[in-house]
Amino acid sequence: MKEIIKNKLELLPDLPGSYQMYDKDHHIIYVGKAKNLKNRVRSYFTGAHNVKTQNLVADIADFEYIVTSSNKEALLLEINLIKKHRPKYNILLKDGKTYPYIEITKEQYPRLLITRQVNKKTGIYFGPYPDVYAANETKKLLDKLYPLRKCRVLPNKVCLYYHLGQCLAPCVFNIDPKVYQDMVSEIKSFLNGGYHEIQDRIRKEMEAAAEKLEFERAQELRDQLRAINSVMEKQKITSVEDDQDRDVFGYVVDKGWISVSVLYIRTGKIIKRDVSIFPSYNDPEDDFLTFFAQFYDGKEHLFPKEILLPKDINSEDAQMVLHKDVKITNPQRGKKRGLVVMAEKNASVELFEKFKLREKKEQKSIGAIEELGEALEIPTPHRIEIFDNSNIQGADPVSAMVVYQEGLPAKKEYRKYKIKTVIGPDDYSSMREVIYRRYSRVIKDNLQFPDLIIVDGGKGQINAAKEVLDNQLGLDIPIAGLAKDDKHNTSELIFRVGDIDEVIHLDRRSEAFFLLQRMQDEVHRFVITFFKKTHQRNSLTSILENVPGLGPKRRKLLLTKYKSITAIANASVEELHQLKIPTQVAEDLLKYLEKY
Repeated sequence: MKEIIKNKLELLPDLPGSYQMYDKDHHIIYVGKAKNLKNRVRSYFTGAHNVKTQNLVADIADFEYIVTSSNKEALLLEINLIKKHRPKYNILLKDGKTYPYIEITKEQYPRLLITRQVNKKTGIYFGPYPDVYAANETKKLLDKLYPLRKCRVLPNKVCLYYHLGQCLAPCVFNIDPKVYQDMVSEIKSFLNGGYHEIQDRIRKEMEAAAEKLEFERAQELRDQLRAINSVMEKQKITSVEDDQDRDVFGYVVDKGWISVSVLYIRTGKIIKRDVSIFPSYNDPEDDFLTFFAQFYDGKEHLFPKEILLPKDINSEDAQMVLHKDVKITNPQRGKKRGLVVMAEKNASVELFEKFKLREKKEQKSIGAIEELGEALEIPTPHRIEIFDNSNIQGADPVSAMVVYQEGLPAKKEYRKYKIKTVIGPDDYSSMREVIYRRYSRVIKDNLQFPDLIIVDGGKGQINAAKEVLDNQLGLDIPIAGLAKDDKHNTSELIFRVGDIDEVIHLDRRSEAFFLLQRMQDEVHRFVITFFKKTHQRNSLTSILENVPGLGPKRRKLLLTKYKSITAIANASVEELHQLKIPTQVAEDLLKYLEKY
């Protein structure tokens, strides 16, 4: 345990509050709340934890806390800090998630649209529809039932929709406004749950047409009825007797994960479910409230008339974090309780599926590394480190290392290297440099050694890496090379045994071969991405060096704000002036960049 943390743990108060965990760069990585700060914060650094919590604790370099007068104040403070800092280990919902609405435009000749933007000055809105498919199917049905205008700009002649009977062609014909008013009124009724009345009307019209022997009209009306039944059955499952809009929450916690399910009920029917799964580091009730506080944040138009929560969630706390006067209940029995149980079941099933998929993935990965170890006649390589180089004719040479632990990528341990000692296109020297830098650091910092090193390349790259390991560092680590064919596909695995390079023949349909392919593709992707960024930045720096008046500090400011020549060239003199670049220099810069 770090000395600074050990000392601060002894000073923690027996009071409620919010605590903030920091990493080595003093960035907040986790925010929590506690009834008793001393007990809660100490618990992270004592006893056994699941893997997720172990990863969190391993990243903690320091912590701070804020004392509050009550547990509820601590909860509110925690939520506000999470919204402000968005720590990587907290439950975070993605920003910008919007749902589609059906809109009736407020125009002389209204249109029916699907939109995600709500402006009540320009339209009447129905929804939201958490399922975009349901929104589209409903609109298609309404387009067939009600011939509203379809064209955004009125044409000077009738279009295909008129011939299909889906538009009255106000572009050509003088339509009585009451016709549109009646259609809009019926569409409103339909979308507000009154489609049963419309079904009854169509059924009566169909029967009347049949009595008059107007069989074509009767068949047309029958098709409309079938379409209504089909669309409404696809998207709606009966929930309770009333037509109330509700959101129903349920959650489960297992193996360090929390799964939250939300059932969306509109006009008394279940139309959609969402399930979100996150790592859990806190009390389940607190983690749920953190999720709940973010769920509607910035989406006030999504609020239903009623929210149903599980029994163990305090509805007063939920009301407090929501900052909205919405009816929140914890049903104890009856159909509403059944809906909560259904939401909990959905959360449980989704979490179970996640565990099963992860288990299958891990089993496949473990099988692959065991197979690889057998083929190389070495112990199972639980940790594999793979290297690749990249440059263009020796310019901007870089290298990168990716790590696979138990056959799966360990992205936190990937490393990038700018080659410092090599001039010109020399992959072997670049490999020597990066192997030395990596494993001298491993020795110095007492880091974990890999069970197998793989270099992207053939015998030359193997020899370069082996020379450093043997002669400079005195390390005996198995090393192999991955060669590619002329089509840039994984071709063969070369393994150094003593002073001999052996080609290891693997079944191309085996899990071991597929793992090698994934590793080679991943290290290549990683190093190429790094090279492109480095090359672009260096090229940009080189170009900017030719502009009079742009010294190192001003170039750094430009590179920090703008990532490309195009971005700088599109900036205005005023924007550049805000970076404290003189007007004349900014004008010269923009004129110089015109040729790029």
